[in-house]
Amino acid sequence: MSASRLRKAGNVVGYLDDRINDASALHTADVGISVESAVDVAKEAADIVLLERDLSVLARGVRLGRQTFANTLKYVFITTSANFGNMVSMAGASLFLPFLPLLPKQILLNNFLSDVPSMTIATDRVDHEQVDHPRRWDIRFIRNFMLVFGLVSSVFDYVTFGALLYFLRATAPEFQTGWFVESLMTELFIVLVIRTRGPFYRSRPGRLLLVSTLLVAGTTIFLPYTSLGALFGFVPLPPLFVLLLLGITVGYLVASELVKGGFFRRFA
Repeated sequence: MSASRLRKAGNVVGYLDDRINDASALHTADVGISVESAVDVAKEAADIVLLERDLSVLARGVRLGRQTFANTLKYVFITTSANFGNMVSMAGASLFLPFLPLLPKQILLNNFLSDVPSMTIATDRVDHEQVDHPRRWDIRFIRNFMLVFGLVSSVFDYVTFGALLYFLRATAPEFQTGWFVESLMTELFIVLVIRTRGPFYRSRPGRLLLVSTLLVAGTTIFLPYTSLGALFGFVPLPPLFVLLLLGITVGYLVASELVKGGFFRRFA
């Protein structure tokens, strides 16, 4: 069967040859592979030219490509669901709050700090089941993930709003500080949950991802008590506020772990 027919049937095609009459197939395939001793036309048509007689480099390349794709999806899942959830929460809060839920500079700081661990996702470990067979870009699956986990995030944001306003009687600066801490903490630690399809405690994250997540989480908790935090409009939170926010964060992670199991069973 020709490379073009294989591609039309939905296959990803790799073609290896070194002859002049196979240049068309090398060009048509998704990945054309030739060798250093091949004719010039074959090497020009190929995407990869092997300099040594060793096909194991192709196997390593395939595995590395699958790891890269898996880590890219992690970032897409985390970013789309977090942004969608924050958008729903911000829009809903603006309907009943007499003040801004977060100041513009606080939103920018939130985005900046949450991006620090995200930059290390490229170095994260990848579970075996994520690289054991080829995977394709599935925009419908990403959309479903964004909707489900974004709404779970919003539910706990609204729990935070209710706790701050009606239980703790927070002032406007206390509310903004409290939601900043909760929204950033949940966005940081949800990475450790949704980076794997299995239970999060069975999959060890990469060192850079784990260390950067813990460092930013510590910065988030202590920032309101510093002079730098005051420049962003934060105020020191009483111990009861901090305990409640940490409890909500833990509840969110537990709920996300439970939702994750059902989501992948239904949509994977």
